[in-house]
Parts: sequence; C-alpha cells; structure tokens
Amino acid sequence: MLERLNQALDHLETCLDREVDVAEAARIAAVSEYHFRRLFSALAGMPLPVYVRRRRMTLAAAEVLAGQDTLLDVAVRYGYGSGEAFARAFRSVHGIGPGEARRTGALLTAQPRMSFRVVVEGSTTMRYRIVEKEAFRIVGRKTRVPLVHEGVNSAAAAHLQSLDERAIVRMKELADREPEGIVSAAVYLTDSREEGAEADYWIGAVTGPEAAVEELDALDVPAGTWAVFDNDGPYPGALQALWRDVFTQWFPSNPYTSRPGPELLRTRPVEIGEETHSQLWIPIEGSSGDAGA
Repeated sequence: MLERLNQALDHLETCLDREVDVAEAARIAAVSEYHFRRLFSALAGMPLPVYVRRRRMTLAAAEVLAGQDTLLDVAVRYGYGSGEAFARAFRSVHGIGPGEARRTGALLTAQPRMSFRVVVEGSTTMRYRIVEKEAFRIVGRKTRVPLVHEGVNSAAAAHLQSLDERAIVRMKELADREPEGIVSAAVYLTDSREEGAEADYWIGAVTGPEAAVEELDALDVPAGTWAVFDNDGPYPGALQALWRDVFTQWFPSNPYTSRPGPELLRTRPVEIGEETHSQLWIPIEGSSGDAGA
C-alpha cells in the first residue's frame, strides 16, 4: 500500500498548478477517497488540503522571488482567480504577502515534497478481530471536543464528569450489544486528525436500533464491518499510541480501509498512568470497497 500511496503523491505533485483531483489520487492508491484523506492525515500529521496548499505556495514562492512574471501571472498559474486570493494563501503559509517577499527577500517557509516509507521501530504486535455488526444505536450524551494526541483530553474528561447518575443508570439498562457497558464514541467532523481538530464525543451505550430514548441523545449506526483492537497499558498513553499505530501501521499492512462511522472505545476508568484493558472499534471495509473483504 505504501508504494501506491507514494504513486498518489506523485500524481498530486503534477496537479499543483491546477485543481487537484483527490478522487484520482485515491484511485491510484486503490482506496476510497474517504480513507485516502484519513490515512494521509494520520501519516503526514496534517490534512491533505493543508499539504497541497503548502506545496503549491512553496513552488509559487520560488517564482515570486525569481521575478520573471507578474504576481498576477503567478497567481493564475497556480489556480487563483485573483491576486487577493493568491496573496491570502501565500500569507497563510509564509507569514507575509508575495509583494513583501519580492521586495524584502524575507525568510519564507518551504514544504518539502512528501513520501512515505516503512520504519521498523520494534516488534510490537497488535491483537485484533474482524466483526460483522448489525445496525445499532448509541444512546447517551454528546459534546464537541478537540483532538488531543498526548495526555488527558480535558474537554472529554469534563463531559464524563458532567453526566448525572440518572443518565448513567439508564445507559446501563439499555446496554445490550457489544461492546458492552458504558462506551465512548468519536464522530470526526472532517478528514483531519491533527491536534485540535474537532469531533463529536459521545458517552453512552450500544443498543438496538428500535430503543426508545426520549431522555437521551441517540446516534443510529448502519450495519457494517468493524476491526476490534484489544489493548493493555497505562491510561491514556497506551490508547493514544494504539490509535496512532492502527492508522500508520495496521491499515497500510492489511487489506482493509476505514469508512465513515463512529470509532468506539470501551475502557475501564482509572487514574492517569494506571494499567487498564481497553477495546477500540474502528469501522472498516475491504480495500475493494466491499465490507468484510
């Protein structure tokens, strides 16, 4: 898969002077556009549009400094319909406008061309199983939180602490599907997995799609395939490392891709740094696009 991803990056590089066809890049990588965007974000540490904009402005900066064309000519060459739009994009990457860069020779920021490769860091194994799951409903309480890659997510912790006893009791009564008990679920609002990106964060229970939940929020989830990862280690560091490894190691090495849907987590609440057992559920499909392939 890494070879195909690098071929897709080669394709993106040829499109920097025109509209980037992400769907074609995903086709070259032999994955869905959804998975391509998510996998790129996890591997690169930035959303795909950010990388494309930084690469485009890196190339544009060289032409701005060369001074052979007008700023409007450079803007049009890189797909901007006006000098103002080009200047905004240029400033977002370099911190100054193209006119200032040409006049002062100020320090600019370059985004190197990216490629992916395998780095062997150890002999860690990942325990997982593939589960076909019928449609279900998550019932509970939700809020919006930023992603935190290391350490405690204070917004998520505050949401958990805000739950009243009546809501918790009702969730436990409704929990009749795997993963059992009280779980958390993350529904990502964009393809970005960078620090600070937002997600809808649920605390709730997994139950049947027909469950009546007037007093709780509900999220209906269609039938599909899930990869379930078992994890033991200190909380929350081991879980954050597991999520990273799923997207940077497991997906590139297995014939599955991610698909839209909530990511579920069942874990036992413990103090920071204490050992705990957890299960992480990731919605997947076969790399051909057929669930369970």
